[in-house]
Amino acid sequence: MSAAVAQERLVAWLSGFFGALALLLAGLGLYGVTSYAVSRQRTEIGIRLALGAPSGGVVRLVLSRVTRLVVLGIVAGAALSVWASKFVATLIYGVDPRDPVTLAGGAITLAAAGAIAGWLPAHRASRIDPLEVLRDR
Repeated sequence: MSAAVAQERLVAWLSGFFGALALLLAGLGLYGVTSYAVSRQRTEIGIRLALGAPSGGVVRLVLSRVTRLVVLGIVAGAALSVWASKFVATLIYGVDPRDPVTLAGGAITLAAAGAIAGWLPAHRASRIDPLEVLRDR
């Protein structure tokens, strides 16, 4: 029995590995884009903080941009997944390719990775010293 399902097990393992790798690359890309955006808006964030904006407001500002990107990715990915499910329906056994629990699990995993990737630049943005930023300008 083990030899009979060896190929399917290998395909499942490889799919899981490449899925995790894609999630890691997406998280790193989102972190990089967010860090770059924060560095470009360093002066704006410094002025906001100098005028009395709470650091939580700066974190919300950065995370709202990350949230828009993540939601766009989830919507596009879910639509593509539903469309492509007809091509992989023969490769999976005992699972509906359009299973809503699986789609929701993928969306939650991507949202969690996006939150982690966006939190570090957002936290760093809230710790910008306004005096240093204004002095550099």
